[in-house]
Amino acid sequence: MYKSFKEMPIWQKAMEIAEKIHNMTDDLPRKEDYGFTSQIRRSTLSISANIAEAYGRNHTLDKINFYYMARGSLTETQSHLEYGKRVGYLEKDSSKELDKALKEKIYNDLNKVIVSLKSK
Repeated sequence: MYKSFKEMPIWQKAMEIAEKIHNMTDDLPRKEDYGFTSQIRRSTLSISANIAEAYGRNHTLDKINFYYMARGSLTETQSHLEYGKRVGYLEKDSSKELDKALKEKIYNDLNKVIVSLKSK
């Protein structure tokens, strides 16, 4: 059992990706500060925030719901990455790499956690 959500590998991976996306969007046009830049940063940060909130919940159903919310924020982030790539805001290779990391390193792990909690 982890002593803190910060020890959870899934939270650590989510936070790493949030940092990468923050840095990746630093040089976007100022006109996007309250649009795309804000949206992708918030959806990405929401992944780790919901994982942390799930950790802090006592009831299994609450935990599961927050893991589902993290998964929803993850797919929202994937959609933003795709848009950013299509309109030329984000480099195709970087976007593809982050999308793959979201799917393989976090989405699949979230599913495993959800299945595990549901079986209790």
